Amino acid sequence: MARYTGPKFKLSRRLGISLSGTGKDLKRPFPPGQHGPNQRKKLSGYGVQLQEKQKLRHMYGMNEKQFRNLFDKAAKQKGKAGENFMALLESRLDNLVYRLAFANSRAGARQLVAHGHVTVNGKKVDIASYTVSVGDVIGLRERSRGLKSIKEALEGRHHLPNYLEFSEQGMEGKYVRLPDRGELSQEIDEKQIVEFYSR
Repeated sequence: MARYTGPKFKLSRRLGISLSGTGKDLKRPFPPGQHGPNQRKKLSGYGVQLQEKQKLRHMYGMNEKQFRNLFDKAAKQKGKAGENFMALLESRLDNLVYRLAFANSRAGARQLVAHGHVTVNGKKVDIASYTVSVGDVIGLRERSRGLKSIKEALEGRHHLPNYLEFSEQGMEGKYVRLPDRGELSQEIDEKQIVEFYSR
């Protein structure tokens, strides 16, 4: 299945979660459509699991094959599969570029990476799904540091996660450690996703 490219606000309202992280997409707290406010569907167990999976998949902007492959990788690691999975998702290059506020959204961060503006340990990396290791330094190419979109995104940054360090002078960030589960989205029940893929 290809990556979703339709209206993001509609999708956020259908899933009941702010996919942008700003909350603007949930100004109307009910599903889209003519009968949105009156939709009172009770989901089955499978429906709840599927919805949690779709929330997380759309939050990180991934297609189904990528998402499943990453889950399988997490399931082979020691520890809880769900928490490993969330940490792997957070370790993707496009996500960390977004967390460092080089872009206003994960889609924007993915575009920055794909267009060759981002470096890891001083080397250009243009693969958005690249897994960043703890200790890696994420920066911008010299010619990209003056981009208006990057400057605006950095000026609008409200929060830098504790698992990242940022140097204003070098315009680069370091991935200090893997995030704890408590530092990631509390709107996601990863146990339901583990059950969905364990059927």
